[in-house]
Amino acid sequence: MSDGQYSVKLGKIIEEFQLEILHKGLDYENVPLSTVDVNRPGLPLCGFFEHFDTERLLMIGLTEHTYLEDMSQDQRTKRFDQLLSYPVPALIITRGLEPFSECMEMAAKHNRTVLRTEKETAAFMSALISSLYSHLAPRITRHGVMMEVYGEGVMIQGESGVGKSEVAIELIKRGHRIIADDAVEMKLTERGTLMATSPELIRHYMELRGIGVVDIRRLFGMGAIKTEQQIDMILKLEPWDDKAMYDRLGLETVYSDELLGVSLPVVTIPVKPGRNLASIVEVAAMNNRNRKMGHNAALELTMRMDEQFNQSM
Repeated sequence: MSDGQYSVKLGKIIEEFQLEILHKGLDYENVPLSTVDVNRPGLPLCGFFEHFDTERLLMIGLTEHTYLEDMSQDQRTKRFDQLLSYPVPALIITRGLEPFSECMEMAAKHNRTVLRTEKETAAFMSALISSLYSHLAPRITRHGVMMEVYGEGVMIQGESGVGKSEVAIELIKRGHRIIADDAVEMKLTERGTLMATSPELIRHYMELRGIGVVDIRRLFGMGAIKTEQQIDMILKLEPWDDKAMYDRLGLETVYSDELLGVSLPVVTIPVKPGRNLASIVEVAAMNNRNRKMGHNAALELTMRMDEQFNQSM
């Protein structure tokens, strides 16, 4: 399930970064931001407005402020009049710089929002873009259980009733943490990884057939839950099929890119009575971390066997 295009309200960004409001535009809190780009209007302040993106937040730092100081009052009035005549979401002044009176006059004339932060321009711009990327990132929701096992993010998938929640309960009792049950929300990060969380409505709740809905946080404590976790691997549970051929060595890692195009290792675990699935999940998580560190037990064993065979020949 994909939710398509996302936006975040300006009021949320103001609250997140504790921005000082110097002038309030019309319904400024509900102005939608739908792009991660931020515009430092160097060329527009010179009078060049070709390809000027009106959906971006504007940011004036020390460089732009110093350039404007060398202008006459009439020139500044003209530049700010041109700049703020466009329907920009807001103008942000960094480093706690004092806004020019011409800027405030034109903001009032065109009903634009002017904000200020004490942070340095580069650091604030980096944090702002990262936050916007998080809010606007592509995201999907998939059925499954998301766990953190030995620091690895394990997405457990399988048909309904195969035992995903039961495995999760056993893992929680062993000291691992749950992120989501039943519905797992995933979003693409700026690093090209997937971050998983739970829908707010069902967060910390789990359904167990025969028992009903339980509150994991209340039953097992705060140490049993986690708000979000990067997905490191997918573990698929499926009913045991005596006719199926299961991988016994694990020489080749199977990858899937069905989740927002991110390539993730996939391990398929056949389920039948008598198998301790929680222990298998723990081993799968540790083995995945081991492989990321450059160690492949199956490959090492195969090489040793080949070496032994060559020596015997």
